Amino acid sequence: MFPGTLGGGVVGRALVDGVWSYDVINIRDFAINEYGSVDDAQFGGGVGMVMRPDVLGNALDSVKNLGRIIYFSPRGPRLNQKMVREFVTEPQNKVYTLLCGRYEGIDQRVIDEYNIQEISVGDYILSGGEIAAQVFVDSAVRLMDNVLGGGAEATANESFEIGGLEWPLYTRPSVWRGQSVPEVLLSGHHGNIERWRKQQSDEITKQRRPDLIKENEK
Repeated sequence: MFPGTLGGGVVGRALVDGVWSYDVINIRDFAINEYGSVDDAQFGGGVGMVMRPDVLGNALDSVKNLGRIIYFSPRGPRLNQKMVREFVTEPQNKVYTLLCGRYEGIDQRVIDEYNIQEISVGDYILSGGEIAAQVFVDSAVRLMDNVLGGGAEATANESFEIGGLEWPLYTRPSVWRGQSVPEVLLSGHHGNIERWRKQQSDEITKQRRPDLIKENEK
């Protein structure tokens, strides 16, 4: 499953260039029997299997430098751009262990023992944490130095970085299938362009994500 999508685009080039690196630990290598079992039935009953603490503990203990451990779970706070930027810029830790759960989840004792941080990538359920881990890595790596062309400016005007959603974007040709680019974008008047973009951003955010406006008012 790895590098998966992380092997392509700017994030993939950054991987080749050594801007970031990763190692994969296969939890099944620490299975409890010859069948490769890493899970068991829940205490107290219930549908769905739970990943065993002895298996996960041995897998985690095999890592020389665990750094900050993140487990992708619906119970965690939802990942947002502010959190991603903090992960990238925090000076005390540049190593992350991303624990990708499966089945119904992992034994709570593992979370408690290793002081694991739970993070959600959205209000929906995935089959496993691998896709969530790729979302996390992609969002973080693109903010690292020398990954995107244009430096800090390349991300400064993106959705969530500007306190809301991005304005509509246009490129050549100026007329396509009878639809024209807004005249203000062709005017060369930078002040008018900036005002138009701000107005468009505010209106789209108000219509589609009013929760972002409330967050910014706090």
